[in-house]
Amino acid sequence: MGNNTIDNRESSIMRITLWGAVINCVLTAFKIAAGIVGNSSAMVADGIHSLSDLVSDFIVVVFVRISSKGQDKKHDYGHGKFETLSTLIVSVLLLLVGIKLFLNGADYIKRHLNGEVLPQPGMIALYMAIVSIVTKEILYQMTARVGRNVNSQAVIANAWHHRSDAISSVGSLIGIAGAIFLGSKWVILDPIMGCIISMFIFYIAMTMGKTAISELMEASLPEREEEEITQLIASVEGIKGVHNLKTRRNGQSVIIDVHVVVSPNITVIAAHEMTVAAERLLTNRFGDSTQIFIHVEPHDAAL
Repeated sequence: MGNNTIDNRESSIMRITLWGAVINCVLTAFKIAAGIVGNSSAMVADGIHSLSDLVSDFIVVVFVRISSKGQDKKHDYGHGKFETLSTLIVSVLLLLVGIKLFLNGADYIKRHLNGEVLPQPGMIALYMAIVSIVTKEILYQMTARVGRNVNSQAVIANAWHHRSDAISSVGSLIGIAGAIFLGSKWVILDPIMGCIISMFIFYIAMTMGKTAISELMEASLPEREEEEITQLIASVEGIKGVHNLKTRRNGQSVIIDVHVVVSPNITVIAAHEMTVAAERLLTNRFGDSTQIFIHVEPHDAAL
């Protein structure tokens, strides 16, 4: 990948992540203040959730900057795994947030069932919940778009952290609105929704974490993509066979090791031209950052 492409990618990631950090900082302060003034423990908890997004933003900024360094003497394949590691860390944070939301909701339900009268929140908490939902959903859409454009699982994971905040605010909104407009006995709507939402957050966190762990453990690309790689290489005129294919991901890039079979009667130059053609096809398919290693074998030796 060229330096300009790397710089543009890093710049895009930094810009959207820093915007997210600023918004999260403001939301955290206003949510906690609205929760205290509006007598809403749900909104205070929502503010703490936004604070966890700040930590997520910081992790993405640090690890993506490291992953953008490229190759050096100690890292022949680059620093892409740092981006995968940041995805795993963000997914763990999401999992912890989900657990916290579930435990908080379960505690509120238990207290309500034991006869405790939970305080009725004020309108300021309701307004803040609406602002949070709209703001964090917009931030999710913007961050996810950047993540897809630059092929960054870490940024996409961080986008889902934003959406989890929006979703938790939906639970707060339902609980707060129920308590205000339906009476104090409906305050239990808030913790019930919190528990349901936490299950959704669990699922997202586990899905992202599983993918990150798979990449860190050097898992191969999906079978469909490996078949596509074989077909692309085999389509080069003069290549008579493809075998011993090994693939893995390194952050945003793909690493491909493969053996190709050619006629024993061609020149080294001709064989080299075939591998260059194969590399060009693979790079066009998987991106400029693709690392390709092709070993050439004469037809008789491969039998």
